[in-house]
Amino acid sequence: MKKFQAIISFEMDEDFMSLVPPHRTYINYLLNKGIIDTYAVSMEVQKSWITINANTKKEVEDYLDKSPLSKYWNYEIVELFVYDSQSTRLPAVQLN
Repeated sequence: MKKFQAIISFEMDEDFMSLVPPHRTYINYLLNKGIIDTYAVSMEVQKSWITINANTKKEVEDYLDKSPLSKYWNYEIVELFVYDSQSTRLPAVQLN
């Protein structure tokens, strides 16, 4: 399985915020299934970044298009060559 970064730009209108709760339910489902590794949103610049585990870019598009907010999105999907973070490392050993 490969890792992809979805870089999403969005524009809000009156209905956008009403779709946030079902969108969050969908995102939580994908997080719990291990499909999404990370999910971040900036309201300041109206962008979102999602790290997704999938076999192909098409599979990532399919996941993104199922979101209730997808009609507000323009996105780019890139395959990641290196993925490293504090949360993917083993905890530091602490001697008692």
